Amino acid sequence: MPRLQVHTKARQHEYDISIGRGLLTAAGPEARRSLGKQAQRAVLVSNRKVLQLYGPAVIRSLEAGGFAVSPWLIGDGERFKSLRTVEQTIRFLSENRLERNDAVVALGGGVVGDVAGFAAATYLRGIPFIQIPTTLLAQIDSSVGGKTGVNLPAGKNLVGAFYQPASVIIDIETLSTLPPRELVAGWCESVKQGAVSSRKLFKQTAGFLTGLNAGGALVSAQLEDLIAAQCAFKASIVAGDEREDSSRNDRRSRRILNFGHTIAHALEAVTGYRRFRHGEAVGHGILVAGELSNRLGLLPPSELELLREGVRLCGSLPAANDIDSKSITEAATRDKKRSRGQVQWILLERIGHPRIVDGKEISPALLRQALNKSLGIR
Repeated sequence: MPRLQVHTKARQHEYDISIGRGLLTAAGPEARRSLGKQAQRAVLVSNRKVLQLYGPAVIRSLEAGGFAVSPWLIGDGERFKSLRTVEQTIRFLSENRLERNDAVVALGGGVVGDVAGFAAATYLRGIPFIQIPTTLLAQIDSSVGGKTGVNLPAGKNLVGAFYQPASVIIDIETLSTLPPRELVAGWCESVKQGAVSSRKLFKQTAGFLTGLNAGGALVSAQLEDLIAAQCAFKASIVAGDEREDSSRNDRRSRRILNFGHTIAHALEAVTGYRRFRHGEAVGHGILVAGELSNRLGLLPPSELELLREGVRLCGSLPAANDIDSKSITEAATRDKKRSRGQVQWILLERIGHPRIVDGKEISPALLRQALNKSLGIR
């Protein structure tokens, strides 16, 4: 069983990421190991579908580990990632009299993890929480690094906190029950991380997807290795730049993880968080960012084609060609990654070599051309 350790220099916080098969039944021992003997209660935050599938095994394991478990269900989907959901969750924590040594356990995808983590970060000024991600996107990305938060009508993830988990437990067998679109969303995030990490991780990701599309097994030792490699990259970035220092413009800045996200967040916002899974929107965002990189003379055509092929290997994305490019552009200008009044774009010089570009270098006409080309807008 691969076990990675995340160490954040800023706050001197350490936690383990456990990756393997059948780990849901080990949730109790893992929780006890990371939380210590004083923790007595755990609120298990999930949604109805995930709780039905995996809740019994996790609850049994936590109870066997000496925890009194209280499940709390939130709605399924990005539109439930809201302050109202966090408020309701915090009220439930209070009603169950959780104390500072007790814990919140997030069982589900990115929305569950973000809501549970933000509630844990703010209740009693912070109580421990454990991530048990059940989607591919959450396993390789959102469960690692301590970003928690919710959306506002003005944009995505505008309210939140940096709050690291006590541990992350990844059972890759949960991926076998995911609907195809959830897997596509996760693969898009994996391609994104490969693109900004290294040619080695990009090739490992594309190679696995090629084999999968040819009929290879999903749950396998190769998948275990790939998820471990993806998490190791994310952990290495977080270790050096936990709070996303806005003064950093180097290739190890945490901001490079936002490759493809400026347009992704805009697409989600203008469609009311109902058309796209987050990773699907990232897939479109990767294509737009790649096109911009090429048009600015940064990314050679051969590298752009590699990037496009990586996204194609992920699977079909929901259409975006009926969305007005002006509305996307306006939403993009409200992205939370602004600095000195400008959106900071993450672009590519080549696979594995991201570059942070100030928004003033991207004219409205250039952005419109990239949107039209990448999304098929007419």
